[in-house]
Amino acid sequence: MAPTAKSLILDLLSTLRGAAMPVRALVRAGGLFGIADNGVRVELARLVARGLVERDERGRYRIAGRAEAVQSRVVSWSRIEDRMTTWTGGWIGVHTGSLPRSDRRAARRRVRAFDFLGFRELDAGLWIRPDNLRGGVADVRRQLEALGLDAAAIVFTLGALDAASEARARRLWDVAALRAGYRALHQALMASERRLGDMAAAHAMVETFVLGGRAIRQLVLDPLLPEPILPTAERRALVQAMRRYDRIGRDCWRPFMREHGAPSRRSPVDLRLTRGDGERAVAAGGAA
Repeated sequence: MAPTAKSLILDLLSTLRGAAMPVRALVRAGGLFGIADNGVRVELARLVARGLVERDERGRYRIAGRAEAVQSRVVSWSRIEDRMTTWTGGWIGVHTGSLPRSDRRAARRRVRAFDFLGFRELDAGLWIRPDNLRGGVADVRRQLEALGLDAAAIVFTLGALDAASEARARRLWDVAALRAGYRALHQALMASERRLGDMAAAHAMVETFVLGGRAIRQLVLDPLLPEPILPTAERRALVQAMRRYDRIGRDCWRPFMREHGAPSRRSPVDLRLTRGDGERAVAAGGAA
């Protein structure tokens, strides 16, 4: 799937770590994906108006601070295993039953936060995940609120569930689909590595952008389930493969970035993590 003007702009600017890029570079990058010049310029103006992108005194553009919480997760995709600790069987729960349902934007932010931290709804208004993330419930609460969860939501630890609820809880995640996704993306990355050397530069830039984005989306949104629920070897293998692919992607994009005075230490990739109001939308990068 080709990127949109919005996702392309956010993706490219997010690789710069606070640096800026001229509009001509964004327009030229859009041309690689068949996006018209005017489409890039119009979307850029919209993103500036919404506070997602800002313009510096030289007329160059950079990512604004509004997307910081999501971007901090994106750029750490290569270290996702470091976020986990040994699971002792407990759970982290969030109760949302008392929160207002009339504010649709707040509800979208809430679901976005749950998506990013791998929560699933066990019963109406009760969202849970395994208690296997570093920092425990206090850090999970902080991350959820940074990602948009209402401060009034109750975040807590859960001990021993009854046998039936425990069984239901462990089935909330589609483990077969996760594992199939790891394997398919690993194979796609290896196949792409083999053919990139024979591609024209522009085609290689497009392929690494699109395929790298698919792999990083999978990793950034991974629920980080512990070994008793999901075997972790395939996820680790995908991380290793994407680290290699990220280095290749950087090589493909380096001449373009340097030409426009915007060198990047990360490979630009197509990372559309969000939908809707844009508050969730940022782009990806490579290994931090």
